[in-house]
Amino acid sequence: MLKVYKSVGEALVESDVLGEKGSWINLVNPTREEVEGVAERLGLPVDFLEYPLDEEESSRIESEEGCVLVIIRVPVVRDHNYDTIPLGIIITENVIVTICLEDLAIINELYACRIRGFYTYKKTRFLLQLFYLTASHYLRYLRQIDRRSEEIQQRLHRSTENEELIKLFSLGKSLVYFTTSLRSNEIVMEKLLKLHLAKDPSEINDGLIKMYEEDEDLLEDVITENKQAIEMSEIYAEILSSTMDAFASIISNNLNLVMRFLTSVTIILMIPTMLFSLYGMNVNLPLQQSKAAFPAIVLLSFILTLVALLFFKKRNML
Repeated sequence: MLKVYKSVGEALVESDVLGEKGSWINLVNPTREEVEGVAERLGLPVDFLEYPLDEEESSRIESEEGCVLVIIRVPVVRDHNYDTIPLGIIITENVIVTICLEDLAIINELYACRIRGFYTYKKTRFLLQLFYLTASHYLRYLRQIDRRSEEIQQRLHRSTENEELIKLFSLGKSLVYFTTSLRSNEIVMEKLLKLHLAKDPSEINDGLIKMYEEDEDLLEDVITENKQAIEMSEIYAEILSSTMDAFASIISNNLNLVMRFLTSVTIILMIPTMLFSLYGMNVNLPLQQSKAAFPAIVLLSFILTLVALLFFKKRNML
């Protein structure tokens, strides 16, 4: 899917002109024809449009043929599972291009003009606002993960099944993905800050990413937000790992208690079974000619069973 937008005053308007100065081109899971068409029309390297379509692509900055490619990892939710995918931002002299495998909530917020001071022709500000939205969504999803883990932990108090532990493991895996992606995004952000502080960014980005004082403040806010997300992700990961270990031990201990109880019950039930089995044998046995044999056997079984029951109860095995 290919869409072109342009800021007109405070509004974001969809356009039919590809490559118009100050416009924003958004590609979502594009076809090969769309990729080649955009690359040819805008004079972009085809590789720059293909890199973000590789789900394993890492965050980085590249510059080639008068354009800059910035790739960051953004969070997504798939069937209640959290993951990250690459988002490519290509900056040229006239336009800015975003490309991703999926329709992102971050991009939808830009569509809805929920970001104050968002203009398609302010390319550096556009880039930094995407960074800020990405960090904010990481924080939002981290809070959701924390709430979900607490709910699962509550259910684990009453469960001896593995299902809840598997859900916790899935959340822990998501936290690992988040931490790795946040750290790679941090490298990109710090590199942008170094380029600005160097006062001579032209060697790396051809002077396409120009920062003003307000942009520097925004970048510092983004870096702070990203660091906070990293810290939260690491803390939640440690807590979740400790919780999983603790509950795994609890479930194992609960299983041992159940097995101990069943073993005790089995031993107790063996006593009357053994007595009645003995008197079912076709051999000479005590009291076999007596009319009181059956009541005596029942009474003896009851007494021995009661003694065994008290014995196991005293040892906390029941």
